[in-house]
Amino acid sequence: MNSTKKRSTLSWVLEFAGMNKSSYILSVLFAIVSVVAGFVPYFYVAKIVRALIDGEKEMRFYLVQCAVISCCWLVNKAFHSISTTLSHRATFGVLAEIRRRLTKKLSVMPLGDVLEDSSGSYKNIIVERVDSIETTLAHIIPELISNAIVPVGILVIMFTINWKLTLLSLISVPLGMLFYSLMMVGSEESFRNTMVKTKALNDTAVEYINGIEVIKAFGKTKTSYEKFIVAAKEGADCFIEWMRRCNVWQNLALTLLPAQLLTLLPFAGLFYMRGKIDGTDAMLLIILTLGLVSPFMVVAGHMDNLKKTGAIIDEATSILGKRKLVRPERITDRPQGNTIEFKDVHFGYNEAEVLHGVTLTIKEGTVNALVGPSGSGKSTIAKLIASFWDPDSGVITYGGVDVKKIPLADYNKNIAYVSQDNYLFDETVMENIRMGNPGASDEDVINAAKACGCHDFIMHLEKGYDTKTGGAGGHLSGGERQRISIARAMLKNAPVVILDEATAYTDPENEALVQRSVAKLIAGRTLIVIAHRLSTIASADCIFVVDDGNIVAKGTQEELLKNSALYREMWEAHISTKDSEVA
Repeated sequence: MNSTKKRSTLSWVLEFAGMNKSSYILSVLFAIVSVVAGFVPYFYVAKIVRALIDGEKEMRFYLVQCAVISCCWLVNKAFHSISTTLSHRATFGVLAEIRRRLTKKLSVMPLGDVLEDSSGSYKNIIVERVDSIETTLAHIIPELISNAIVPVGILVIMFTINWKLTLLSLISVPLGMLFYSLMMVGSEESFRNTMVKTKALNDTAVEYINGIEVIKAFGKTKTSYEKFIVAAKEGADCFIEWMRRCNVWQNLALTLLPAQLLTLLPFAGLFYMRGKIDGTDAMLLIILTLGLVSPFMVVAGHMDNLKKTGAIIDEATSILGKRKLVRPERITDRPQGNTIEFKDVHFGYNEAEVLHGVTLTIKEGTVNALVGPSGSGKSTIAKLIASFWDPDSGVITYGGVDVKKIPLADYNKNIAYVSQDNYLFDETVMENIRMGNPGASDEDVINAAKACGCHDFIMHLEKGYDTKTGGAGGHLSGGERQRISIARAMLKNAPVVILDEATAYTDPENEALVQRSVAKLIAGRTLIVIAHRLSTIASADCIFVVDDGNIVAKGTQEELLKNSALYREMWEAHISTKDSEVA
């Protein structure tokens, strides 16, 4: 039996609130005072009614009662405003903390786990979904608690006045709760259905918008739009069906729950005529009853929002609960040099194993290449070196130390990784390159750009280095984004540089320029290159041939042409392609 108890939404909210817990506590206290201040006037109205019945004609008495009522009204509004301000301040802190934890968690999760869900799904949770609980969190904690406490106090007072009439006035409540219970039948299943359909709609919308260029380019507008329309219709229908099923019971519940006067008035009149209660107490009970159920109705109105908030917190905490790369916080065994070794490494995505006992050594300060057919495992090896994943079994060492014993932040400083699917932030070219080394000067950035063959095309941009690259670098071509990514990696000045087909989108002339620039910049460093153009890695110190998740050959270009049939076949195919391009 699983002894792990699921945490409540409130406990998560208070944890996320951190130092802002005091703001929530103060918000609740101010909310209680506000609700009490809003209820006190009922007593003074009762005093006024009693005075009128008794024939009180002193105007000063009535002015004092009205002044007290006015003060209570001011306290009610002022304290409600303060309570709301405090709860909003705490709530914004909660939302910020949730987003900080989510983004931090994504940075330490294995890349494979991150890629299991779409980027649209993560964006939807971190941005839209988290943002949607702001109103609920800002109001639900102070209002829910205060509106639940005050009616209890009202009931106690009513019971002290006349317990029999109080019970009679509550006859409609169990009937209303019965209809409310009938309304809630199947609500959990319906709620989960709406959450699933809404999430699917949001994810589809995000991916549809992000992929609109590809959709139009390949004539998939109709099918892609139909997918979005289906998701939108299902997202609406699930709510409509749920509401249609609940309408009758909901209306009956909302009608009966606040209907205390329906039984109180006739019985109060009967009790008065029989002398079992005086007119003043009867009037007070009637006035108190008016303020009894409305707070409960406020609480009931928050139930759907509370469920929604709980579901969103569950989505966020499910990400926080996912496995992460296991690394120590402090380094105890410092690497000696930057030689990288794989020792019988097995690795797979989900159930499919990709690497089958890979063993290799990448010596410090050498140029190394990973080549092989598409899907053979080259990029997987590179990403394991970069610690995007941990191996399922076997050991990867860096400088003689198991990478699992090196803090992730320390290890990342030693690796500069550039992939074919590079990403630029919606910042200037200067700032995108500077991200490789936040402390670098403008001159350092420009020198790195010149060394990587970026400077000339950057200077031809509208604002040079101050040109915004757009979201994901969308204002630049694929080749330009790659060269800026390489410049960023070079500026990092890491001892190990990984180029995972990083020049795939550059033309031959620029690729040659980048290769020459890289050769100058990697002096004394370890370079690992994955390239589809074998001529660019022909001079590598060691070429590893990967096939079906195994290292089937290794050596220099000359050695492999003699000893590896697969490499020789790949080389001949590459040469014939180059010859046909020249022809």
